[in-house]
Amino acid sequence: MDLFSRSWTALLEAVAAVPDADFEQPSGCAGWLVRDLVCHLVIDAQDVLITLVTPAGTEPTVDAAGYWKLVEPPTGEDPLDALVPRLAAAYGEPELLKFHLDDVGSAAGRAAGLADPAARVGTRGEVLTVGDYLSAYVLECTLHHLDLIAHLPAAAEPPAETLAAARAALETIAGSPFPFSFSDRDALLVGTGRRSPTDEERTALGELAARLPLVLG
Repeated sequence: MDLFSRSWTALLEAVAAVPDADFEQPSGCAGWLVRDLVCHLVIDAQDVLITLVTPAGTEPTVDAAGYWKLVEPPTGEDPLDALVPRLAAAYGEPELLKFHLDDVGSAAGRAAGLADPAARVGTRGEVLTVGDYLSAYVLECTLHHLDLIAHLPAAAEPPAETLAAARAALETIAGSPFPFSFSDRDALLVGTGRRSPTDEERTALGELAARLPLVLG
């Protein structure tokens, strides 16, 4: 729960600090500008709010790692992926997009802080505890924080502890640790295909290299 709060708060603060002109810069999500990514974060915040008020009366079907599924790389044909850039452009001024994320995002953060970690909620056809759901979202927050700052060298990095937690989550999903020579940031970027490994890194990855990237959905 604390790690979710740290990662989510850091992400919202990083977005708030992005100069308006940089909303037209590319993000770490292929094909999306920073403004498109921020619009996606509004949808993420809505998802958090919806999930936290969707109680489930059955036993959990997944834990934090099981929440994520390995999927095929996006083709650009998904209707929601196509909708996000159009929706982001409709905001016009970055200030309006920032305001909406701060409004909905802050509400999601407060709701998470008030939630019972042992309560069970339903989302994406699965049931899991609130604690596991928010733990799973640390990976989402941290990856998108890295996406946000991919081409913004002056922007704040994700907190070290959430980078470490996100790496541990990705290693659980992969069923294998990343080499110790990889920083947490590099493990996340290379592991999810946001950056191609160097020849040296590919050698260090060994058999794991053949299973990368891990595209999460």
